[in-house]
Amino acid sequence: MDSMHRPATPPSPAVLAHLRASNLVGATYVGLTAVATAVGVWLSVHTGPAAWLLGQIVLAACFVEWFVLLHECGHGTLFRNRLANVVAGHVAGVAALIPFDSWRRIHGRHHKWTGWQDLDPTTAVLAPRPLGRLERVVVNLCWRLWIPLFAAAYRLNNFWNVPRLLRLFTAPATRTRVVVSVMATAGVYVAAIILLGPTMTARLVLVSLFLSFIAQDVLIVSQHTHVPMGLSHGHAVDPYPTLAQEPFTRSLRLPAWLSRALLHFDAHELHHMYPFVPGYELHAVPYTPAHEVPWTRWIPAARAMPGEQLFFQNRDETGFDL
Repeated sequence: MDSMHRPATPPSPAVLAHLRASNLVGATYVGLTAVATAVGVWLSVHTGPAAWLLGQIVLAACFVEWFVLLHECGHGTLFRNRLANVVAGHVAGVAALIPFDSWRRIHGRHHKWTGWQDLDPTTAVLAPRPLGRLERVVVNLCWRLWIPLFAAAYRLNNFWNVPRLLRLFTAPATRTRVVVSVMATAGVYVAAIILLGPTMTARLVLVSLFLSFIAQDVLIVSQHTHVPMGLSHGHAVDPYPTLAQEPFTRSLRLPAWLSRALLHFDAHELHHMYPFVPGYELHAVPYTPAHEVPWTRWIPAARAMPGEQLFFQNRDETGFDL
């Protein structure tokens, strides 16, 4: 639907009930990503520097794609079949450096509490607070130099921090699944290092992971950072309904071909409003969100800001509003 003819008000979820997951589409995305990953590995084991560099670029793109597939599997919307989502989610989690069960629990709570910065586990660390001098220096320096601090901290604090996970989730069954997922995922990495050796492991993933984290830094930071949100201050509050979450997120509009390849991961407002819609069907939602911004505008403007302002303040405080 042409953007000039798209409705000014969002459609009700019932109108979008036909946008359902497809096993064929899900298998196509997973299959193509697996083949591309194998090609990246094959190129990266070659001794020639040109082949190795190309392999690292291919693998970096694959690591970003696996992260997107993990996100989709966590919602149960990559495949129509539940078991397929779980199996693919665990595979994607290993490739994305995020245990699947940790992801599924934390990301579910993120969607529940979007709009309440101190209750959403993925934004709580960015709630307003006094920053130490060293903290400010590190955040500003990493953001200026494109060192993907956020993508790394996002993983460590939210999905690998077992004491925090156990505080957030108190049900015994949930705790068991999360801990097992963390241990099993870590075990895969240990086994891979033993099998391949530290040198070959570093040759395969060190640069490619770093490049993928740079890309993920941009994608993740653009979605909820520097957006005004509420603070519960420990009081009992109600979650925002999905259709009311649009003001608390941002959509980074990528080129159409890239958006399609990434399952429209950039359509983040629509995703929060209609989390039951598969990412690869979000383009069919007849609505243009209010905070959609081209990547060519947002990235240079955001990179020009000090990291401490971008991460720990919002547009009402700084005036930075694209």
